[in-house]
Amino acid sequence: MTSAMLTDLLKSLGLLGGALMVGVFLRSKLGFLQKTFIPASVIGGFLLLLLGPQVFNVTGKLGVPTEWYSYYSMIPGILIVPVVAGVPLGLRLNRKGSEGMDSGFIKNVFPLFFIGLGVSMTQFAVGYLVHLLFQGSYNFYNQFGIELAIGFVGGHGTAGTLGNTLKELNLPYWETAQGVATTTATFGIVGGILIGIALINWAARSGRTALLNKPADIPAVFLRGYERDVTKQHSMGRETTQSSSVDALAFHTALIFLACGLAYLCIKGAKAANIPVLKSISVWAYGMVCMFVIWGIICRLKIDYLVDGAVKSHITGSFTEFAVTGAVASLPIKAVATYILPIVVMCFIGYIVTTLWLVWLSKKLLKGYWFEQMIGTLGMATGVFITGVMLLRICDPDLKSPALTTYSLSYTATSIAYFALLNLFITLPETSGVLMTVIVACGISLACLVAAIISGRLCFGKVENP
Repeated sequence: MTSAMLTDLLKSLGLLGGALMVGVFLRSKLGFLQKTFIPASVIGGFLLLLLGPQVFNVTGKLGVPTEWYSYYSMIPGILIVPVVAGVPLGLRLNRKGSEGMDSGFIKNVFPLFFIGLGVSMTQFAVGYLVHLLFQGSYNFYNQFGIELAIGFVGGHGTAGTLGNTLKELNLPYWETAQGVATTTATFGIVGGILIGIALINWAARSGRTALLNKPADIPAVFLRGYERDVTKQHSMGRETTQSSSVDALAFHTALIFLACGLAYLCIKGAKAANIPVLKSISVWAYGMVCMFVIWGIICRLKIDYLVDGAVKSHITGSFTEFAVTGAVASLPIKAVATYILPIVVMCFIGYIVTTLWLVWLSKKLLKGYWFEQMIGTLGMATGVFITGVMLLRICDPDLKSPALTTYSLSYTATSIAYFALLNLFITLPETSGVLMTVIVACGISLACLVAAIISGRLCFGKVENP
């Protein structure tokens, strides 16, 4: 890569950053964007898409090179590597509950983990079942259908994971699959929030919420996307290092990049040695494994005080914002439009299955604040972590319940297990066919169901919730 190419890349990122800023502005000013909770990255990316060569080509008339949109389509697959690799960094599952919490309440994490993982496996099964249902009418690529779980549980950022893996497998339709996943993620976050708010209204009026007698207003900061009062703005995290040596953000970023570099070395070695299975594992999966090793060494040396999970999350979150903006900006409209009917069908079925699974199992297996824990998990299962927090804040405005703690812990464990299994569902249709993929997804989903019931019974016995 030459200096001119790097300069061109930086210029293209300037346009991408500008689009993200416009997305932030539009989200803060337009009511319909606030009510649908569409992220600023999606808004900015969609604006770039409309102005780009696929629609009105305004950017082309202004002298923006078409190649920049090729960069945008590749950015999600590249940035998702540090995003996934960063997941284990700062992981602490032995976190104590909040003050005054019933020590038995934290046990909800075990059934809630299996409930959350099970719903993601069910989404894989539903997506590939829709593939089988429509395969006589459409010329599907092998992985069509995986986008339901990629978009719903994974979110917009994980669409880059799919594109990255398919590109590594030299499959020409990686951009189309990434675009479909971006589309299902948009359906997921909007539909999930609308369903969540409807469920909160139903639960509040029927006495199923522990702290809410009537639906609370959505906090204004969630709607506009920022807090005006400086005294109420949260800290990004601890400054674990002194800038006289190294900036704390640079230190955390260096650890993430180190894991990425080791991951690329691992996959290069596996391919050079022609090791079965290992040579086919995606680089982001190796990144997660390498980070587990790095984090284990840090903990063993008792220098884990140098790592702050909040700081790490903001770094990977920044990568995700640009990955999402790039993915939406480069969305292959014509290819995605070809599959719009099966996309809508699988999203609709996904809404129903996800909602029924979570409501039924949470009520049966969780003890105390079952609805609050369920609604947070619903946000995660159709959007991202913060979506669950937002829904939880509606039915527990002051976060008086300990539901946020169990939701956060189960989310962390579910994310790790989800990414550990994701590569299987990307490669299995290619090697064993779509039907076998459905069978495997149903099998793991059933195993999660059994594990959720067993763990719930062991922790609480028979639960009686209103």
